[in-house]
Amino acid sequence: MFRFHKSLDVITLFHKASSPASIRAQTLLKQISAHASESATEDQASDHAAQNKFQRTEFELNVTEDPPTSDQLRTILEYVGSGGGRAGQIVDGATGETDAVAKLKENPDSFQRPVIVDWNNGRAVFGFRESEIMKMISQIPKETNSV
Repeated sequence: MFRFHKSLDVITLFHKASSPASIRAQTLLKQISAHASESATEDQASDHAAQNKFQRTEFELNVTEDPPTSDQLRTILEYVGSGGGRAGQIVDGATGETDAVAKLKENPDSFQRPVIVDWNNGRAVFGFRESEIMKMISQIPKETNSV
């Protein structure tokens, strides 16, 4: 029987090698990714121990030191929400989405890393907040047919 294989979810880490927080985020994501691919190959029909482990399907980890494009930045800001000055926490000194895009164009270094984005499931976490990263990674993907 022929089956289509679902492509892996893509999670991007906007990374800065000189940032300790970014290095910790990269290490955590690599560990989760390795664990997810290891769990995916286990024979879980006969081994129920795997069900008690951290659950996450495999994903493709994309690590980049480049800042996001304007469209990517708009999407990230949509994922994290516009309240609470979040634009200013992602792009230094930004007061909103339009300002964040303009400041990023003026100075790509104004983008504050790390930012982790789960593009397929519409989630993002900025900074190294381990519990938030773990929550984002472990959540069941959003339903596509929800009302």
